[in-house]
Amino acid sequence: MKRMRETGLIVAVTLLSLVQRNTFAQQVLIPIETKSNALVLQTDANKQVGIIYLGPKLADKSEYNQVTAQYKQGSDYTGVSNAAYSTAGTRNLFEPAIAVTHADGNNSLDLQYVRHESKKLDDNTSLLTVFLKDPVYNFEVTLFYKSWFNEDVTEQWSEIKHSEKGNVILHKYASAGLYLKAGSYWLKQYHGDWAKEMQAEEARLTHGIKTLDSKLGSRTNLFQPPSFMVSLDKPATEDEGTVLYGSLEWSGNFRIDLELDNQDNLRIMAGINNYASAYTLKPGEVFTTPAFLSVLSTNGKGEASRKLHSWARNYKILDGKGNRLTLLNNWEATYFDFNEAKLKELLKDTRKLGVDLFLLDDGWFANKYPRNDDKAGLGDWQENKNKLPNGIASLVKEAQANGVKFGIWVEPEMVNPRSELYEQHPDWVVKQSARPEYYFRNQLVLDLTNPAVQEHVFNVVDNLFTKNPTLAYIKWDCNAVIYNAHAAKLGNQSHFYIQYVQGLYNVLKRLRAKYPTVPMMLCSGGGGRVDYGALQYFTEFWPSDNTDPLERIFMQWEYSYFYPAITSSNHVTDWGKQPIKFRTDVAMMGKMGFDIVVSHLKENDLTFCQEAIKTYNAVKPIIWQGDQYRLQNPLDNSVASVLYLNTQKTAGVVFNYLVNNRYDAGSQLPIRMKGLDPAKKYTIKELNVYPGTTSTIDGSKVYTGEFLMKVGFNPDVKNGRNSVVLEVKAF
Repeated sequence: MKRMRETGLIVAVTLLSLVQRNTFAQQVLIPIETKSNALVLQTDANKQVGIIYLGPKLADKSEYNQVTAQYKQGSDYTGVSNAAYSTAGTRNLFEPAIAVTHADGNNSLDLQYVRHESKKLDDNTSLLTVFLKDPVYNFEVTLFYKSWFNEDVTEQWSEIKHSEKGNVILHKYASAGLYLKAGSYWLKQYHGDWAKEMQAEEARLTHGIKTLDSKLGSRTNLFQPPSFMVSLDKPATEDEGTVLYGSLEWSGNFRIDLELDNQDNLRIMAGINNYASAYTLKPGEVFTTPAFLSVLSTNGKGEASRKLHSWARNYKILDGKGNRLTLLNNWEATYFDFNEAKLKELLKDTRKLGVDLFLLDDGWFANKYPRNDDKAGLGDWQENKNKLPNGIASLVKEAQANGVKFGIWVEPEMVNPRSELYEQHPDWVVKQSARPEYYFRNQLVLDLTNPAVQEHVFNVVDNLFTKNPTLAYIKWDCNAVIYNAHAAKLGNQSHFYIQYVQGLYNVLKRLRAKYPTVPMMLCSGGGGRVDYGALQYFTEFWPSDNTDPLERIFMQWEYSYFYPAITSSNHVTDWGKQPIKFRTDVAMMGKMGFDIVVSHLKENDLTFCQEAIKTYNAVKPIIWQGDQYRLQNPLDNSVASVLYLNTQKTAGVVFNYLVNNRYDAGSQLPIRMKGLDPAKKYTIKELNVYPGTTSTIDGSKVYTGEFLMKVGFNPDVKNGRNSVVLEVKAF
């Protein structure tokens, strides 16, 4: 009888096993669909979750089951080469998304499908959650896929946790993995340095791993941003080809691996850089990775960027659909050499110019070690009594008297060794105590892993608002990278790079909870911290300290692939040799500001600027909220051309610039426009005409949208007319 019971139990267990095996043999299909595209996950008989498709969505979802059979590439040896979240130490032979050491010292990990759930967050937004678990260890990973239907944008991130009897070491912990199939892959990436941001390179990916990364700790985008694009089969153009944009939403060290395998398939892993950052995960603790952003277009780079711009304005950037303030900054007018009387004159110039706000830059603080250059005072955020005997409050009051708003510069994450803050709190500074200090711009970084430092940084900004409730703008700078990484109060130094960024975000979250609407510029010495992780707390960013307008045409062109115009702070300065019209026209392609000595302007230059600001105020809704079409690339043409068009296709602004000084260079051929309604009729009028000159554009002529897109329009750009701004209007 006992043997019969045992036999029956064996049969029951065998049947249950067969049922489970049969269930997974059916391959659970998990499509993530947006308006145009689909990312399709599928389980196999071993409960592994793989990516079987990424491309244009199919009308019949059941046909996704037929995708895999169409590829005759042979065995991949492992069965997990297309894993949605690949692991180390078991069957995977390629770069893993996650690698761990368990509490018992074992280094293997196998993540199997448990279940998934989908829910609509609103009419446009959905969230897919996929639960994975190791069958041997009590270790779980949850994958998140948040998608925006109309924009074809997806965010991916992961949550990692365990209930083992001891700590687990995370050696790698990517946010996301993607898997693509194509004949070839072309990577467009960016490199740079101070004043040389967003230098583009595009090349075919070869076998092996291409890694884009940063190890700078803070200001991490200085040499390389966490944004890239991959074209499939051939390099995509503005209007043709399949292209995937990717970007990590993280303001610290990042790592993006692009691995072309033996079967010519491409896997992309993106996340926090695990460099010097093994993470000790306690039982029950949840480690959440930052989001990895992607958008796919089968109609070229222009469509991809317009989708990303729309998503950013509607869902990510702080007040992305709101207004922005034009400003006059004192930096290039005075540098550190100013006093209250000089600033009050600049406040009068602010009103005369016609902008909204005066921004007081670096140099207004510190007394024991006065901030008269960049070698001292940083960290001591008291008004300098010699420069400002009546404090910031008197300047705010003066601004109000002149009918303008007042903003101020801060760099609260940093400290000069010559400062009272450094003397009083040497343990607040990131440094190795036994090693010589090494400075970036004569400064060191404060330790934002320390809650006391977080409180200090919060109070720097909060105190300014407490004392000056009508303060209208903050320019937040971050000018140093991290050397000699060590936090005096941090128990596990391997957590430093991660917890530094988390500490920064804690401060920004607190500030935004208390001051939700105050505009803030993300400066960081230029493009050192341009990412969507930071931009959810800021209204705009500073692309580069290089404000030469000719250089800016190239930089702003490249930034515009990933960020909408409303986020780009573009200032008219004295950099470069171009006339004031050229400088102003370039600045208008974003959030315009001025950094000039207004009193030094010639009469016609001042008149031009005043009228240009009025024009800008009329057309800025089109520039900020319209669709951007890049018409002629400055790298390939003598004339660069960019169109901003409202969503109704009834009004647009076209910026045209001569970027080649060779003899007779100019717009010899018409420039074809994009995005217009072919059936509508349009007039074209020149804007920003310099006083005393006459436009060569006949604004009375009528053109159909079809003509302007198929034949084009010549803006008559040439030497002497090296910057031409056109208004396109339907009637």
